[in-house]
Amino acid sequence: MSTPGGGELSATLRRIERSAGALATSSVARMDETLPWFRALPADQRSWVMLVAQAGASSLVQWLREGGGTADSTQEVSDEVFAAAPQALARSITLQQTVALIKVTIDVVEEQVSHLAAEGEEQQLREAVLRFSREIAFSAARVYARAAESRGAWDARLQALLVDALLRGDSPDVLASRAAALGWADAPPVAVAVGRSPGGEVSAVLHVVYRQARRIGVEVIGGVHGDRLVIVLGGAPDPLTATAKLLSAFGDGPVVVGPAVPSLDEATESARAALSGFRAAPAWPSAPRPVPAADLLPERALAGDAEARRRLRHDVYATLVRAGGELLATLDAFLAAGGTLESAARALFVHPNTVRYRLRRIAEVTGFSPLSPRDAFALQVALTVGRLDPVAPLASPVPTQTMTPATRKSAQTEDDPRRSL
Repeated sequence: MSTPGGGELSATLRRIERSAGALATSSVARMDETLPWFRALPADQRSWVMLVAQAGASSLVQWLREGGGTADSTQEVSDEVFAAAPQALARSITLQQTVALIKVTIDVVEEQVSHLAAEGEEQQLREAVLRFSREIAFSAARVYARAAESRGAWDARLQALLVDALLRGDSPDVLASRAAALGWADAPPVAVAVGRSPGGEVSAVLHVVYRQARRIGVEVIGGVHGDRLVIVLGGAPDPLTATAKLLSAFGDGPVVVGPAVPSLDEATESARAALSGFRAAPAWPSAPRPVPAADLLPERALAGDAEARRRLRHDVYATLVRAGGELLATLDAFLAAGGTLESAARALFVHPNTVRYRLRRIAEVTGFSPLSPRDAFALQVALTVGRLDPVAPLASPVPTQTMTPATRKSAQTEDDPRRSL
C-alpha cells in the first residue's frame, strides 16, 4: 500500500477525513445502544470518549499515510490518540471497557467500508482497519500501564505519608484525609505490624504485601521507613493471625503486632506499641514470630517505654497491692526462692497449699502466672517498676520480716484450703 501522491488509498483517505466526525458520532451512538455501563457515565466522560473517537479516526488516516496499512508494516499507532481525554478517564473506565469501546468503533468503521473506500479499495481498507484495531488496542494498553505506574507511585507516596503521620501521632483529621485519598474503608479492627523490610525497591516490597493481603481478604496500608516495614491492617478479626499470613513480606527478625483498635483514628496507639515492641524484641530471642506488643511489656519497660512502665505499674503492681491477701508478699517470696514453692512457704511461715492458692490468685488478677518462667520475669519487672516509679501512696502489706507470732499464725491459716478440714 503506497503513500499519498500516487498511492492506492489516496481517494479513500480523503473520504475518511471528511467522514471523521460522522464516524465518531455513529460510534458513540452505538456505544450508547450496546453498552449499559457507557450510558451510566457522566456527561463529561461521555464527551471525552467522543473526542477520543474523533482522534481515532484522524489517527487512522495518519497511520495509513505513514504506511501502517501494509501487511509487513511495523508502524505503531501513536498514543496521542488518547491525549484528547484527561488521565482521569483511565481511572474511570477500565482497560477492559476501553477495549469494548474500541471494538464498537471498529465495528462501525467496518460497516462503513463500502461508503468510505474508493472503488476497488474495499478489501484493502478492511484489512488495514483490522491491523489498526490491533495497534490501537496495544496503544490503549500502554496508556493504562503508564497510568497504573503513575498511580502506583502516587499511592506509594501517600501511604508513606500516612504511615509517617501514624508514627508521629498526627491528628485524626490528617489521617482520615490521607486514608480517604487511598480509598481506605477503615474496616474494624485496625492494628499495626512492624518488622524488618526485606530490602529492594519499595514498590516491589509493597506489591508483595498487597498481593498477600488480597489473598486473605484484609485491607492494608504499607510503608517502608528506613529498614522497617510498617503495615496497617484493617478488617482482620485476628490481626496476629493475619500478620502470620503476611510474614513472607517481611525480612528476617522479629515482627511485632500492636493492639487492635476500633478505627484508623486510634491506630497511633497501636503503631507506638508495635514500634516500641520492635525495638525491644531483640531482648527476647525466642519470641514467637509474629509476637503481640503486649507480650513484650517487660522488655519495652526496660528499654524506656513509658507506656509499658505505666501498664506494668498500674495493671500488675497496683492490682496486686489492691488485691491484698498477702499476694505481693507471696510473690516476692516465691521469686526470691527461685520459683521453689516449698522454700517460699517456709519463708512466709505458711503451708505450701496456701502459696499455691495465692499464686493462682496472682495469675487471676494480673494475667501473669508466676509458675511460667516468662510470666515470672514480667512480674519481677512489674514489681521493680512499681516500686521505683513515683505513684500515689498504696496500701503496703506487712513485711514478712516484721510479722509478729500472732500475725504469722494468721498468715498460716489465711486462704489455706485446709481451714475447712
